Amino acid sequence: MEELIAKRYIKAMNASADKASLVNMASVFSVLADSFKNEKFVQIIDNPNVSSNDKSEILLEAVSSADSSQVNNLIKLLVENKRINIIPAIAQELNKDIARSTKTYAGVVYSDTKITIKTMKELSDGLGKRFDSKISLTYVKDDFDGIKVDVEDLGIEINFSKSRIDSLMIEHIVKAI
Repeated sequence: MEELIAKRYIKAMNASADKASLVNMASVFSVLADSFKNEKFVQIIDNPNVSSNDKSEILLEAVSSADSSQVNNLIKLLVENKRINIIPAIAQELNKDIARSTKTYAGVVYSDTKITIKTMKELSDGLGKRFDSKISLTYVKDDFDGIKVDVEDLGIEINFSKSRIDSLMIEHIVKAI
């Protein structure tokens, strides 16, 4: 539900801002979204005893370094409509929207074995050509028996499991006999 509301705000932001402003807003909202991971911050924001003006002042002070009237107006609007809690969803959806428009995506490679930088670059380049995008991959050591590539924003998940390949080879050999 929050994502749908966030998309409405982003649609309005897209109509009134250029790409550079959107990138700036995305970085501001990403920092604000990180604040929502702090328990004390969330307690203050969710506290009904804290007035809307105080909440607005807290958030506006947090984004004052951005020096953007659009960001300030959006914060005031969110506070006025009691939708402060969708700031993380706005940050996430805004980053996805920028990634779609610039065709730049980030993905993760999971494996139980170390993958070389060269292999990561080849995977990244291959996927980038396939999907006409720029894809940057990061490695995460996992218990997955093989290699799994996940680019969430593109909806791509590719995996090569050693046990599945072994079972397919055995099945093929049995059929050949």
